[in-house]
Amino acid sequence: METRRLRMLVELSRLGSMRAVADTLGTTTSTVSQQIAALASDMGTALIEPRGRLVQLTPQGRRLAEHAVTILAAVEAARHDLAPEGEPSGTLRVAGFATAIREQVLPIVTDLAGSHPRLRVLIREHEPAEALRLLAEDATDLALTYDYNLAPATEDPALRATALWTARWGLGVPARAGVREGSTTLEVFARFAGHDWIVNSRNTADETVIRTLASMAGFTPRITHQADSLDLVQGMITANLGVGLLPVGTATLPAVRLLPLAGPDVELRAYAVARQGRLDWPPLALVTGLLLRRPPVHPPSGAAAHGADGP
Repeated sequence: METRRLRMLVELSRLGSMRAVADTLGTTTSTVSQQIAALASDMGTALIEPRGRLVQLTPQGRRLAEHAVTILAAVEAARHDLAPEGEPSGTLRVAGFATAIREQVLPIVTDLAGSHPRLRVLIREHEPAEALRLLAEDATDLALTYDYNLAPATEDPALRATALWTARWGLGVPARAGVREGSTTLEVFARFAGHDWIVNSRNTADETVIRTLASMAGFTPRITHQADSLDLVQGMITANLGVGLLPVGTATLPAVRLLPLAGPDVELRAYAVARQGRLDWPPLALVTGLLLRRPPVHPPSGAAAHGADGP
């Protein structure tokens, strides 16, 4: 049984299209079709069936894809187990949101330049969905991502997420807005039910949080604006364009008031994510361990929290 064929089956289960698999793996649709057919012959059962002009996995195909995730992870582990104590060297590709890169990765890279000169770290700034897509495509080795306690990310059995740190979030509103001290999260949301709401332009997690809490407070939020930077979110609030989530501890503009959210709390959770079976690779193990030893991230004064400016 060739691992290449198993990889194609796993990608087909994830992407749902042979053309997408071919694009991801850098081959042709015909090659993917032939390899899946050969795998079905090896297994003695049909793995795909027509679905209109496309195909879908049969129950047997879905089950084999589940096994394939474990098999491919075991192959990766076996490969890296040949030299588990090797000196970290080569190139480690990191994709992640800007705050994690700025506050955690860059200090590590600076230290590694002196302690491990043979290790090179390549950095790409991406929101979680983008970073995870690169990881699935094997275009990066480590993804730094986040979700919220009220909008948890979907678990992927092919990936392993290591929790790094958490941060509380509040609601940014006009400074002159009257809100009773000690108001619960739902009371705060109900107070601004008639306002426009500002969300992230590159990630849907905060919109999910807003919609969830608004529903609990008895209204549907009017989401009208999107921004990739918390500096811009604050500017929009100052211009009376709406209200939006901000991390607790962020230095606010004079015209912005940051209301705490409690009962329920809103908490961002950061993760280091890698493909199963690769955490024993010395460069990845080293950097992941260093990330775990870094102090928790606190929003820097005036820092933006979305996209290019990081959560």
